[in-house]
Amino acid sequence: MAISLSKGQQISLAEMSSNLKRIRMGVGWDPVIPQGLFAKLTGPKDIDLDASVITFNAQKEPTGIVYFGKLQSPDGAIMHTGDNLTGDGDGDDEAITVDLTKLDENVETLVFFVNSYQGHIFDEVDNAYCRVVDEDTRTELCRYTLTDKGSHTGVVMAVMSRNSGDWQIKAVGMPGVGRTADQLVPDALRHI
Repeated sequence: MAISLSKGQQISLAEMSSNLKRIRMGVGWDPVIPQGLFAKLTGPKDIDLDASVITFNAQKEPTGIVYFGKLQSPDGAIMHTGDNLTGDGDGDDEAITVDLTKLDENVETLVFFVNSYQGHIFDEVDNAYCRVVDEDTRTELCRYTLTDKGSHTGVVMAVMSRNSGDWQIKAVGMPGVGRTADQLVPDALRHI
């Protein structure tokens, strides 16, 4: 059974899956449904959020970024599934897979974001979440549901880091001020 994380909570992924080799960080969201007299005329607008991940070494220096504009890391260990421009549909809207067995040994931390290149703000977003799935067994290990609203265009969703051969994941859920993954590096550093 998956663990529902609260903001700031950290867990060991090895305790959730003893032979963890590949994970998928899935993110999902819905547009806010308008209320009021003209709601039926306008309907919800499309919300384009983007999943991204920035990797860091032990010195907290960025070593790579994977996002809708760069769908794969140079070592092939991290892959983005592609850009969802609307948030329509059930399940994960975007996902990033990480093959932990292929990940560059210098990568100590992965910071996962959701941000809006088009400038949509989180007051326009409902039901945003991120979840970690064991990619080999398709078992959901943990989930973090974002409840905070605001005029920010990005959110640091989770931080995954090595800890003596184990991977730990921490739910962050903190606003960021960037419309692209590279603009969110300062926000990432605050949570490593």
